[in-house]
Amino acid sequence: MDTVPLSLLFAALAILLVLSAFFSSSETGMMALNRYRLRHMARKGHRAAMRTSELIERPERLIGVILIGNNFVNILASAIATVISVRLWGDAGIAIATFGLTLIVLIFGEVTPKTLAALHPEKVAFPASLVLKPLLFLLYPAVIAVNWISGHMLRPFGVKPGDTTQDQLNADELRTLVHGTGVRMSSSRKNMLLGILDLEKVSVDQILIPRNEVQGIDLNDDIDDILNQLRTSQHTRLPVYKDDLNNICGMLHMRKVARMLSMGDVNKAMLMKETEEPYFVPEATPLHTQLFNFQKERQRIGVVVDEYGDVQGLVTLEDILEEIVGEFTTDVADSSDDITPQDDGTYIIDGTASIREINKMLEWELPQDGPRTLNGLITEELEAIPQLSVCLSVKKYRIEVLQTKDNIIRSARVWVRNDQLPAVQEELE
Repeated sequence: MDTVPLSLLFAALAILLVLSAFFSSSETGMMALNRYRLRHMARKGHRAAMRTSELIERPERLIGVILIGNNFVNILASAIATVISVRLWGDAGIAIATFGLTLIVLIFGEVTPKTLAALHPEKVAFPASLVLKPLLFLLYPAVIAVNWISGHMLRPFGVKPGDTTQDQLNADELRTLVHGTGVRMSSSRKNMLLGILDLEKVSVDQILIPRNEVQGIDLNDDIDDILNQLRTSQHTRLPVYKDDLNNICGMLHMRKVARMLSMGDVNKAMLMKETEEPYFVPEATPLHTQLFNFQKERQRIGVVVDEYGDVQGLVTLEDILEEIVGEFTTDVADSSDDITPQDDGTYIIDGTASIREINKMLEWELPQDGPRTLNGLITEELEAIPQLSVCLSVKKYRIEVLQTKDNIIRSARVWVRNDQLPAVQEELE
């Protein structure tokens, strides 16, 4: 080494520092890649992505070849730097080389290239794969030997480096991933994806049309009343029953009714002949299961029953789809007859309104782990059925009971406690 010119040693040292930066940036770039984007690009036929994906499939081998290369060039750079320093400063050059090279490698061989690779992983990893793939082939025996030794050292800790699995996400992790897409995905699409993920958290009884709101055909009514009801109905399908909804006979499609009405005289026997067998749905069925059941049974509407077989209401395919795509109207007054906005910022809400629907419409957080309706929530909080106008607080919400009839709260005024509603608050306080 004493006969080698200093200029040649400095050139070799500079090349080794560049190689050190290359290996450092390659390691960070490869590990910082978005695996899902990489997989998508590889499936689209992107050559660099396919090459990089092949390397990442066995991360222990990729890291092995990078670390072998990085440590080799760093140690060789340290030796050359020591020779240069000794020739320039004598014995003091050893200390100078140690501290000087440490600082240089830290800045130019580690921090700077790794920061660049972390910020732009694809721009670093894709070109690097052109070098790393053939290098892995050349150093394959050394990589295998190093991995074998390190693997046996890790076995006492229960780690098996060779057992690599594909990246898998559970529903909560996927939900977090969707939330983190930022501006890359529109809010409407993001909400649709979140709606699909949330289907398993919601059961049929939370979105059903309650039985007191179900419009159906009572066969014990006069035929003229039934025909008038059929002519004015806004629904596509109606349940047909006798006296009580629990005695349901079938479902009647309005398309068949229109054909009968065009033919002339219609009687109850004709209506019964056109009814279809009702499709019953347990109230605790998760929505994602019921969606598949509707598809499997080729049904669009189901009669929801409890564990005793009593009818609780109806659920439709459209109700489930709205959980995914959202309401078809955005104005609260138009989207729900149960919620009426007031000029002072309060809301007049029907007592039978679903707590979950109220929370969705108004972006509130009324408790949903108990009663399903506003009426049930109020009576549970008061532990009695209010006969006179009363006011209560539930979390940060104020509720004023406006009307009670037949042991049911018909309407209530509700608002957020922090809202600026001095007139209403003063009246109640």
